[in-house]
Amino acid sequence: MLCFNLISCSARIDGTLAANGSAVLSVNMSLERNITALVQRMFAVGGQTGPILDGPAIAKSMSESPGITSATIRNTAPNAVEGQIRLSQAGDFISINQRSTGGSAVININRDNGVELLELLSSDIEDYLNAFMAPIVTGDELTKAEYLLLISSFYSRAISDEIASSRVRASIEFPGIITAVKGGTFSGRRANFDIPLLDILVLESPLIYEVTWN
Repeated sequence: MLCFNLISCSARIDGTLAANGSAVLSVNMSLERNITALVQRMFAVGGQTGPILDGPAIAKSMSESPGITSATIRNTAPNAVEGQIRLSQAGDFISINQRSTGGSAVININRDNGVELLELLSSDIEDYLNAFMAPIVTGDELTKAEYLLLISSFYSRAISDEIASSRVRASIEFPGIITAVKGGTFSGRRANFDIPLLDILVLESPLIYEVTWN
C-alpha cells in the first residue's frame, strides 16, 4: 500500500497488503520546524487553539472515508501524530493480480487519479494541502521547480526548502516472497520505498511502483 502524508513532514509508514486489496498501516508523521511555525501563526490569526495536528479529529474524519475500516491516531506532540489505519480496499490507483503461484501489484498515481488519495484523508489534511496550493489538490499543472518557486514567493525560501527535502518512507509486507520491485528495494516479503514528498504533491510525472511475488 502506498502511503500519503501531510505537507512538509517526515513520515514513516509500516504496513501489510493482503491479496484482496485490504491493508493495515502503522503511521508516524510530524511537521517540520518552519512549517510548524507558519501554521502556528495561521492558527493565531484565525483564533484557533489546540494541536497543529489533531490526531483524534483526523482519525474520526478518516474513519468516515470510503475504503477505510478504522483509524486510530493520537498526538505524540502538537505537531506530530502516530497510529493505525485499516483499509478494506487499497484504492483504484493500486492494481493487484493474485495467481495461484504468486501475484503482482502496480501502484500508479497520476494527475487524473490523485484525487482518490484525497478521499482517504481527513478534511483537516486537505485544508493544509489547499493552504499550501499543492497541485494534487488544486489541479494546477506545475513543474516541481515552478511549485517550489510559488511556495518560496508566497511564503518563504525556508518553507520551500523543507518541502523539497521532505520524504515519505514506506515499508510494506506483501502476500508472498518478493522477486522484483520497480521503484524500491525488497527483502523477503517486504518492499521498501523512499519517495520525495514533492513528487506526490506535484505529480509532474506519474508515480509508478511495481511489486512481484511468488
